[in-house]
Amino acid sequence: MERPTIDVIIPAWNEEHAVGKVLDDIPRAWVREIVVADNGSSDATARVARAHGATVVHEQRQGYGSACLCAMRYLADKPASQQPEIVVFMDADYSDHPEELPRVVRPIIEEGYDLVIGSRALGQLEPGAMMPQQIFGNWLATTLIRLIYGYRFTDLGPFRAIRWDKLLALGMEDPDYGWTVEMQVRAAKAGLRCTEVPVSYRKRVGVSKVSGTLKGTLLAGHKILWTIFKLL
Repeated sequence: MERPTIDVIIPAWNEEHAVGKVLDDIPRAWVREIVVADNGSSDATARVARAHGATVVHEQRQGYGSACLCAMRYLADKPASQQPEIVVFMDADYSDHPEELPRVVRPIIEEGYDLVIGSRALGQLEPGAMMPQQIFGNWLATTLIRLIYGYRFTDLGPFRAIRWDKLLALGMEDPDYGWTVEMQVRAAKAGLRCTEVPVSYRKRVGVSKVSGTLKGTLLAGHKILWTIFKLL
């Protein structure tokens, strides 16, 4: 089977010590272009990303979703014939295992799925890689999605793949913490074919900007729950 055009989007904010590791571990034979969306970093994130072969775009508006949207605009501005067929999202902190990318995209390529979530809940989770509040928050959010929208997920993991045309049709707009759950809720409402695959997850390089602080944890939790209900 001919392999589709796959691009990777990596939002990054002050990840100079991790982003190079991420880029080095992505199986390049599987991807055409890697787009690192530098979200106003004050360190050498952009320079390191370029040195490791990524295209770097810049988004000064702070927020995970803002960075992802910036990278999407970059891809959408290309001629239609040069746009990807599949986009893979992963984090820049080296908590994901980029070498597992083929596992994440295969259900789209071989089984016709539209969206694949790399589930940390189903995979190998390094002790301490996720805080208890993250684990509980994922359980609560995915339970609500199942009860309200009828779709079964086990995780809101950042490592995911989606058909490019389906992603554009979702009308993504969340600028920050609600990005991942917004995608899953919008996919459920649109009736996309969704599935999960187990992925490995390890302790990130450095300190998390979200789960590593009480403020970040509370803001993320509130935004995730608000997003689930606002899209009703």
